[in-house]
Amino acid sequence: MSIRQDTRHLYLQVIEQIKRDIENGVYLEKEKLPSEFQLSKSLGVSRATLREALRILEEESIVTRRHGVGTFVNPKPVFTSGIEELDSVTGMITKSGMVPGSQYLSAELIEPTEDERQRFSPVEIHNLAKVERVRTADQQPVVYCKDRIPEGLIPIDQVREADSLFGILERFTGKTISYAVTDIEPIGYHERISPILNCEPDQALLLLKQMHYTKDDEPILLSSNYFRADKFSFHVLRRRV
Repeated sequence: MSIRQDTRHLYLQVIEQIKRDIENGVYLEKEKLPSEFQLSKSLGVSRATLREALRILEEESIVTRRHGVGTFVNPKPVFTSGIEELDSVTGMITKSGMVPGSQYLSAELIEPTEDERQRFSPVEIHNLAKVERVRTADQQPVVYCKDRIPEGLIPIDQVREADSLFGILERFTGKTISYAVTDIEPIGYHERISPILNCEPDQALLLLKQMHYTKDDEPILLSSNYFRADKFSFHVLRRRV
């Protein structure tokens, strides 16, 4: 199994070999890899080379290293989407062949913060309808959603019965969400949200903060969605200019 005959940097060879072993089922999801001593010996590389490879694999979310415990294979994301594609959570789950659902938590009218007023500018808002839900895939919690909508756009009681907030907004306002400005923030364990999503203590979340606009550039929906990082991945297509 030695990879020394390859002419590329050793740590790159180690990365590819471990990825192949994971793909071929040698190492299973959530399984602990052999010790650094065992891996470096079987691959024919130094422990320093192996550590560099594991460091990069962790940055790529292929593995998770737990100090004093070992290195574990991360589960593959079930849902993946191009970040340049604006799709509802319902749409993402449906495209993956799973059944979307919602667990309604709360809905209330709140006074907007100064930041929220600025985000909705130039529309002047007095109150916001804040809706909190857990989105499910095949009845398993995968996304925690906090949505804020200007008061009066939709009846709040309708949220309890519907899966797609996009659909409710379009049905009651006659306006179509055309695009969104998105900030992505990886975060660690969240004291309140992580237990609701059945996350492990060392499991990360992906927070997407999005302001959604109509085709006429009207801000209509401000959302903060917490995605389980082991279930969702997002990518972007970049073109050279």
